[in-house]
Amino acid sequence: MGAFRQPRAVWAVAFACVISFMGIGLVDPILPALSKQLDASPSQVSLLFTSYLLVTAVAMLVTNWVSSRLGAKRTLVAGLILIVLFAGLAGTSGSIGGIVGFRAGWGLGNALFIATSLAIIVASASGGIAGAIILYETALGFGIAVGPLLGGYLGAISWRGPFFGVSVLMAVALVLTLVLVPATPKPDHKTSLKAPIVALKDRGLLIMSLAAVCYNWGFFTLLGYAPYPMHLDEHKLGLVFAGWGLLVALFSIAVAPRLEKRFGTVRTLYVNMAGLAVVLAVIGAWTGSATAVIVATIVSGAFIGINNTLTTQAVMTVAKVERPVASASYGFVRFIGGGLAPFVAGKLADHFDMHVPFFVGAVALLLAIVVLAAGRRFITTGSEPAAAERRPVVVAVDASDAATAVTAKAVELAARRHAPIEVLHVYEVDVIGDDAVERESLDEANRVVAAHVGEITATGAVPAVSGHVLRSVADHAATGRLLVREAERLGAQVLVVGRSTSGPIARWLDDSSTQRVLAEATTDVLVVQGTPLTAQP
Repeated sequence: MGAFRQPRAVWAVAFACVISFMGIGLVDPILPALSKQLDASPSQVSLLFTSYLLVTAVAMLVTNWVSSRLGAKRTLVAGLILIVLFAGLAGTSGSIGGIVGFRAGWGLGNALFIATSLAIIVASASGGIAGAIILYETALGFGIAVGPLLGGYLGAISWRGPFFGVSVLMAVALVLTLVLVPATPKPDHKTSLKAPIVALKDRGLLIMSLAAVCYNWGFFTLLGYAPYPMHLDEHKLGLVFAGWGLLVALFSIAVAPRLEKRFGTVRTLYVNMAGLAVVLAVIGAWTGSATAVIVATIVSGAFIGINNTLTTQAVMTVAKVERPVASASYGFVRFIGGGLAPFVAGKLADHFDMHVPFFVGAVALLLAIVVLAAGRRFITTGSEPAAAERRPVVVAVDASDAATAVTAKAVELAARRHAPIEVLHVYEVDVIGDDAVERESLDEANRVVAAHVGEITATGAVPAVSGHVLRSVADHAATGRLLVREAERLGAQVLVVGRSTSGPIARWLDDSSTQRVLAEATTDVLVVQGTPLTAQP
């Protein structure tokens, strides 16, 4: 069944995702109109971003706590209700202060929504995770690109239009969700309120989060202030930010993974942050030229799309906690930067001029590079080569019953060579834009390794056996490369893997793990015709 032949429940949540992603650029076309018609300065209007993002940041600390007690559907419904309510109230407000306050409530609803929407699509989709991700990526691209167009069209009628538009569309999504999405079970274990804060003790997660604060400072300075020096009406502003949104979506979904494969995450982030800093500096230097600001803003979408994907990939790779907790910790810290930036930018513009906030944003992006460089040892995967007394037979297993054939072959080989066995299982996380979904929980991944280690130990045929979980993001090819690097680090005699079960079209679109192992391995590889290397939907 194709990725777009899905149950109605999936389409209901996907529709809500489109509207949510529209909100990223929906209000930009009406920022100058709000400033003029409500007699508010740009710094006062910027509080629409500040209240929304700061509340979203704090709410990220409790979303896992809530969803682990209410279940995914109830949490999603609660988020939708809050968005419908506060977006509608923002449209009825008669002052900038009222809109700012209602945007805060909107931010709370958004946090609950984004914490559960992708999980529900994955749980309900036909064709496994792969189909769900294609659908979610489509919603992401469509929403980001169309949001500014809708905002410009509705904003030309009235500045209240975009707020009422979101409220009505989300109300439709709420009804569809209530009617079509089945009840979801509560998670097996409840998440602690302090879990996201405790997770920041992880140096890798903390480094990436601090870098994201600096990045978001530059990003939301651009998003909050670039519309003013353009001097365009709502329609034209909508077109400009639609172009920006198209580049965000395209570079996030299609370009970022290819750059990561070619140059690596950290090097790509260095260049990308520097590129976005140059864009902000250009806007700061030529604020008086509407053409320069328009072109630079549209171009910035490419850098923003790449950064959103790669920073999320890096967080999911280095964090030593489960994906939902890592996501909450990272979201909490980075949204603080996004929330404070427009407020501070407004104060800088009031006290100096419109040039200064963009230069400060450029400096913030350069500071992000410094943070990444200073903490690089905490955010790169792998370690020094192991000084093993005996080179092991390394076996990669998945969670299927057929993986027994792979471990059996590894035991046979290791017994003949009197070699130890190292069991590897890859905990895969797929990244879509700046969100992520895990193919299994970290606990499940650890149980897979423990089960295979126990089975091998029970045979008594090998001198020693151990195992551990590796973390991979992006795609199956990344999983294959990770296994090759780990086998090299362990000094493996042989790497034993299962064959790929992907069809030819799927392999063309996304290298299988086994293909990548065979292409890049520097050690002997034994492919067992019994199971795929990892679960491949």
